[in-house]
Amino acid sequence: MSNHISTTAPDADLSTVWSITIDDAPVALSAQGDLVAVAGAEGMVCVLDTATGTRIGALELPGGLLHVELAPDARHLAATGPIGYALWRRENGQVATFQTGAWSSVARWADNERLAVASGRGAVVLAAGGQELWRTEPAASTVTDLAWMRGGRRLAVAAYGAVRCHERHQTAPVATYRYVGSHLALAVAPTERWICSGNQDASIHIWRTRDGDELTMSGYPEKVSRLAFDDTGFWLAADGAPDVTVWDFSGKGPAGTAPRSLRCHETITALAWRPGGSGHLASGGDDGTVALWRATSGRPEGRLRPARTLDDQAPVAALAWAGPHLLIAAHRDGTVHAHHLPSRTAL
Repeated sequence: MSNHISTTAPDADLSTVWSITIDDAPVALSAQGDLVAVAGAEGMVCVLDTATGTRIGALELPGGLLHVELAPDARHLAATGPIGYALWRRENGQVATFQTGAWSSVARWADNERLAVASGRGAVVLAAGGQELWRTEPAASTVTDLAWMRGGRRLAVAAYGAVRCHERHQTAPVATYRYVGSHLALAVAPTERWICSGNQDASIHIWRTRDGDELTMSGYPEKVSRLAFDDTGFWLAADGAPDVTVWDFSGKGPAGTAPRSLRCHETITALAWRPGGSGHLASGGDDGTVALWRATSGRPEGRLRPARTLDDQAPVAALAWAGPHLLIAAHRDGTVHAHHLPSRTAL
């Protein structure tokens, strides 16, 4: 890994704070506190200092990687892959590897001490040290995504045919939201009013949690594999087309409305909302472009232009915000850049 570090004045315009290159093709990013984790396809996670890009730790998961996620306090890290998962402890650099042989798509932290890992057809809930606390009963197929609700007291599990919600230490679901199809992505609004799935059949399916009312938004030209709510829970960004679609979930929700359309990429490869309620969205594409959007401006059915673009040669693999002022972008050629944005309102 090599790195180039530059400094940025606090009030300067957008600039690159640091750049590094890892010896792998990045597939996922996570940023929390003063750490950034970069997961490579071949199985290596590089843990970096957010301010400088300096490498401070690493872990390796045999069989490759699919996802990485830092705990909220950045003291622990979980990485998942095709044959299992691994946990890293910042305090001493200790790594615990679990080669279960089960496809492990994602890990999600409930808080600083507990996390859920998708493991084959179920989810296993672990303490930060790796001790198993409980697990869900098997679903109909491989679990594709997870989300915590109610402050970590309820776990939503997406697999073919349904999203099932489990209370702590209960293997059987307490609520089931059915939809015949393969769920590729799961998003729960921060308000917890809505559960949404992005699907293989090129649709977004929505359930209202208080009464189970459903809505399907279909007609996407491609499968919907990326969904992201902003911090207010009023806006949902999705892929599934050359345009990023941004749906308005305020009021009674998106039924009968049209989304805003954000066009910049031929194929969308990453989405990340800026922390806070600014309505700023970062998107990445296979053309190597990172686009910054005022994604909630304009009118429904309107097509927005980027407020700014950052051009690189290699396709974008992942994006993550390290707080409201630093955007981390990983590219498939192994380059990782940290871009500074001067204020919460500026792009």
